[in-house]
Amino acid sequence: MMKLQNFSLSLISLIAVTTTIGIAQYQSVNSQNAPAMKPADSMMKPEGSMMKPEGSMMKPQGMMAMRSGKFVKAEHPTQGSVMLVNEGGKSYLAFDKTFKTDAGPDLYVILYRTSQPPIGGIKAKDYVSVAKLQKVSGAQRYALPQSVKPGNFSSVAIWCRKFNATFGYASLGK
Repeated sequence: MMKLQNFSLSLISLIAVTTTIGIAQYQSVNSQNAPAMKPADSMMKPEGSMMKPEGSMMKPQGMMAMRSGKFVKAEHPTQGSVMLVNEGGKSYLAFDKTFKTDAGPDLYVILYRTSQPPIGGIKAKDYVSVAKLQKVSGAQRYALPQSVKPGNFSSVAIWCRKFNATFGYASLGK
């Protein structure tokens, strides 16, 4: 009986030592591969990370936010935020993950000259089409054509080309 107890204690000790060594080796290997962590306000983020907090939207470093706005309803409920950014000399519209609008037959992202586009009856001279809407919800990004000067436009709209109807829009602040 005594030999069985000694054997059991030896086996338990061996398992404990092996487990401890295994955990230490695992942590050592993973800490060598993981980026160093440093405090940033109240959040931890990887050292040299390309992402940084910026309100409710994350933007890569080296990307300059020019203007932004929040979507509001026109003909259909539309919500979320949009940011006009410049990265590497190119301009983009970046919708955040809270973006959402109703589905429609022929939806486009457009830049409009005034801060509040009309709900219907948009005229060709007052807007420029950026792209067909990728999806009706979630984060998405649109490159502006090189010929477009963002300073000439005051809002971003989700527009149904088929019915010439504005689903929603966001005024771009200065």
